[in-house]
Amino acid sequence: QVHLVESGGDWVQPGGSLRLSCQASGNLTNLYSMGWYRQPPGEYRRLVATADNNGTLNYHETVKGRFTISRDYVKNTVALVMNSLKPEDTAVYYCNSVRRSRLSILVDWGQGTQVTVSS
Repeated sequence: QVHLVESGGDWVQPGGSLRLSCQASGNLTNLYSMGWYRQPPGEYRRLVATADNNGTLNYHETVKGRFTISRDYVKNTVALVMNSLKPEDTAVYYCNSVRRSRLSILVDWGQGTQVTVSS
């Protein structure tokens, strides 16, 4: 199992910025991608951004141009810099990892960190 620990969630005013960080530890064999998902109140968890082993970055349309994901492949960390935050960005943000092998795909989640955008 991969153990993921997030940090950086906070309250911020609209237009502000935050940086989320996630550290992965444990069984990192076949670690393929790391990323961020979020779950707004009363809604389903959905993709924010991911970074895979090929350096491919993937963003949800609603955060393109405002959020930047970066991954440190040596330290096994992933960060999310969020600029121009909007009230609709309010959610619990979860760090995600995916391990891929010939026989399986394993997904792990962090405990989540709260981001609140309001005036």
